[in-house]
Amino acid sequence: MLSFIDDLAGAIYDVMKMLLKGLGYIFAGMLIVGVPLYLLAMIFEWIGNMIA
Repeated sequence: MLSFIDDLAGAIYDVMKMLLKGLGYIFAGMLIVGVPLYLLAMIFEWIGNMIA
């Protein structure tokens, strides 16, 4: 019985570790891609307001 509980706890740990790692990669990717694109859009908006 203890072996089953140990295996179940290990499986839950592995799933949670995978989810946390995956979410970390998703958030890092959004920061790496999203922040420069947002800044680029702000620059183009600023240039467009200067021209108009």
